[in-house]
Amino acid sequence: MEKSLKTAGLARFGEEEAGRFLRNQGYRILERNFRTAKGEIDIIAGSGKMIVFAEVKTRSSANFAQPWEAVGFRKRKHLREAAKIYIEQNGIHEFEFRFDVLSIVVNETQQAEIEWIQDAF
Repeated sequence: MEKSLKTAGLARFGEEEAGRFLRNQGYRILERNFRTAKGEIDIIAGSGKMIVFAEVKTRSSANFAQPWEAVGFRKRKHLREAAKIYIEQNGIHEFEFRFDVLSIVVNETQQAEIEWIQDAF
């Protein structure tokens, strides 16, 4: 696992762990790193009639702050705008939508400790 952190980087490692976590929760990954001029969505996942726009924040320590605390007003605004574009491009207005945050701290044994905040904003 340590090699993964060195070669892929902390953020990428966190996104891979978050994707695995969501799949284990029964979600299908629809899109990763959906980029628009308005912002980027780390993971878009679906289950039934629910579409989740997930922001992944990964840190090597929570000594300073929890990773989810980095999802402020400006970031939430950009995520909402990017989600509107995704919904329009895919014509999926009949679905339910939710914004989640996956807050990940990589512990001293290089394992991901994941806090899943559903309907975060």
